[in-house]
Amino acid sequence: MTGASGTVGGQVLDLLARRPEHEVVALVRPATRWAAPPGVVVAPADYADPASLRAALGGVDTLVFVSSDGHAATVMLHHVNVVRAVTDAGVGHVVALSGLDVDVESPFCYAVTNGHTEELLAASGCAVSVARASVYTEFFLRLVTGARTGSELRLPAGDGRVSLVSRADVGRCLAALALAGPTSGHHDLTGPEALDGPAIAAAVSSAQGGQAVRYVEVDPADYAAALARAGETSWWAHAYGTMLESIRHQRWRAVSDEVERLTGAPPLSVDDVLARKALSRPAG
Repeated sequence: MTGASGTVGGQVLDLLARRPEHEVVALVRPATRWAAPPGVVVAPADYADPASLRAALGGVDTLVFVSSDGHAATVMLHHVNVVRAVTDAGVGHVVALSGLDVDVESPFCYAVTNGHTEELLAASGCAVSVARASVYTEFFLRLVTGARTGSELRLPAGDGRVSLVSRADVGRCLAALALAGPTSGHHDLTGPEALDGPAIAAAVSSAQGGQAVRYVEVDPADYAAALARAGETSWWAHAYGTMLESIRHQRWRAVSDEVERLTGAPPLSVDDVLARKALSRPAG
């Protein structure tokens, strides 16, 4: 699997490594300092190095393909390299992590990369199971923290709703798809409900013992200016802004039962993730 040393990839790797009937191979950058779980084979590979990808994928039956990161153009180049290596190595099945918004006409910068990657995989000739994840709950809560001004949650999301899904649930689903074999379709991975800005603010308020947090819709330009004042890079300000614009356009509101169908357990809600976060904080 790619992205094995990352948060989602590491979760998938741990789940697959518990199955001794499978040989699990972790693709990691050559210079990465990372300890693989017991029994996992480490293969050096880099998204930007096609030859290393082809060598690492030789003899692989199933690839769990966790998305690259960074500028959209770089991500697209990385994904082209992976799909070409998959074809050259004769990989039989790819479990690909994608996004709920894959419309190449979407304002969200990564919707374009996800949509084109799915098109490349469909044309590759190998069997493909696509996991289209909604926005990660943990990521969005960090975004919310940065958008707080006193008791106000200031975001340019309008009345858009988003079915936030936890990274843990996405990891469990990727592992389940890898073990199940090709499904030749896509699976929408979402949380149990789609929340708008006021509902997310209410969940944050509840997690903070009732301290009032109020959602305030702001102009996208004002939001971008606030990110710049906070020291955010121009690229990530663009990525966050386009994601929130796509939320405003209701592109992330779909809710499915795929997490429970694939894993046998219901997805974590925003309240569940906030409660786990509170429990993980050190006392005192």
